[in-house]
Amino acid sequence: MRVILLQDVDKLGKKYDIKEVKAGYARNFLFPQGLAKPSTKQALKWVNAQQEIEVAKSEEELKAIQGLASKIDGQEIAIAVKVGQEGQLFESISAQRVADKLGELGFEIKKSQIILASPIKELGEFPIKIKFNHNLEADVKIIVVEEK
Repeated sequence: MRVILLQDVDKLGKKYDIKEVKAGYARNFLFPQGLAKPSTKQALKWVNAQQEIEVAKSEEELKAIQGLASKIDGQEIAIAVKVGQEGQLFESISAQRVADKLGELGFEIKKSQIILASPIKELGEFPIKIKFNHNLEADVKIIVVEEK
């Protein structure tokens, strides 16, 4: 029996794939769970329309992400922290702190997108990468300075 998957199904296929499955598997599992529907001419037209919509959404998302990545690439962001008498920081700079600072500057970046090997624990300049969807990256320089 040919079915159209409505969601990603482990070990079977991705959303909108057309797969050949056993009738019992389709009737007893896929259809009741809302994971698939029978492959008919009308359903195939619907799938083609849905795939076109997905492609258009993906292209729009890619353009938006490219615009954000180009705006943020090469930025230098200063983060002021309290420093002790011997030059040690009272707090470390984590990915969350960097994300918060970028948010203050108008960039909506999640901390999971910021690639930081370990928290920054000293004054200076540190290059970091920001990963976006569609395998796009931006390089940003974090400058840790003493709070006055």
